[in-house]
Amino acid sequence: MNNRWNRIVYRVWSPIYDRFFNSGSFLKARQQVFSNIVFTEGQKILFVGIGTGADLELIDRHSPDITAIDYSPDMLDQARKKFSETDIRFIEMDAQQLEFEANQFDVVVASLILSVVPDPDRCFGEMSRVLKLGGTLLIFDKFAPEESKLSLGKRLIRPVIKTLGTDIGLAFGKLYSRHSEALHVAEDRPLMMNGMYRKILIRKR
Repeated sequence: MNNRWNRIVYRVWSPIYDRFFNSGSFLKARQQVFSNIVFTEGQKILFVGIGTGADLELIDRHSPDITAIDYSPDMLDQARKKFSETDIRFIEMDAQQLEFEANQFDVVVASLILSVVPDPDRCFGEMSRVLKLGGTLLIFDKFAPEESKLSLGKRLIRPVIKTLGTDIGLAFGKLYSRHSEALHVAEDRPLMMNGMYRKILIRKR
């Protein structure tokens, strides 16, 4: 995967993305992700890889100060159309190189982005960097099993799936271990597909 290819892939996905990833099991999973998350007035919230804005449909969009970024202009256009009546700032930006100062946001939300970007380690580091001390990093994504290798079938289809703009082989434990000194996992919960998709809530300390 690379940024240029991802732009092409998500140009294709943008008109139909919500039919697959904002309905059925995915919608139920997203609802669980935000079920006990309360955003309050005065908080600064960053959505990394906002896509078509599916997550924004599940929160109070008027109290906090919300910024939403995505690398795909086509996906961002879909989100802007949905939320044109709000004050949400939609910005075209690379999640691997966030154009914000350190310690800027109270909450960073990352839904289905670490498994999409070419360099998830760099993306994870950038999200941690812009998060305030005591802030929350909320992740919803798919990860490979921590305790075992990918099955032969998944190893064979992994390169094919990457051409569709996502990776089924990313291991969260290895990713987190490179940044764990400043972070603490407060919640790690399986949501769907036998635990492949997880909600992970992290605090910055």
